[in-house]
Amino acid sequence: MKLILLGPPGAGKGTQAKIIEDEHGCVQLSTGDMLRAAVAAGSEVGKQAAAIMERGDLVPDDVVVGIISDRVDQPDCASGFILDGFPRNVAQAEALDKMLEEKGLALDAVIELAVDDAILVSRIEGRAAETEGGPRADDNVEALKKRLEVYHQQTAPLIDYYGNRGVLKSVDGMAEIDTVSGQISDLLKAG
Repeated sequence: MKLILLGPPGAGKGTQAKIIEDEHGCVQLSTGDMLRAAVAAGSEVGKQAAAIMERGDLVPDDVVVGIISDRVDQPDCASGFILDGFPRNVAQAEALDKMLEEKGLALDAVIELAVDDAILVSRIEGRAAETEGGPRADDNVEALKKRLEVYHQQTAPLIDYYGNRGVLKSVDGMAEIDTVSGQISDLLKAG
């Protein structure tokens, strides 16, 4: 099973990815973790990424896709993988599709966690009030609003991109965690 979880920050993608990972034996792939592992391993693409990061530049899409390509070839991905946080835009999606096609692979589904921005903001306000020792630096209303703006400009177009390819499935991300998990499980069983 090869999946992408799509949704704005705070939608619960990480939580749902972990549940899918546990239930279906897929591996959750984080581009940040993969970049760090490639650099630590000293792979060819890891060396490229290290040089770029040392300059303080963003790692280009082709290097990130190369790292994903190397990672999905690992034995633990044989049962499938879940991408959470990648792709972030249509250009990355096109590069990912091309790489998967070259490997004879295809996405089984892109699952959108549909949420309401106003409710996400109120969740962050509530979480910040409840957090012992203060909220995380990026766990505040202003940071979330900026991240939501970037999401709508760059990432939300993926909904149409994957919808046009027939792999997009949507669940009510505003429901309770168990309900969302159940919706996702039903979609995956239905194929």
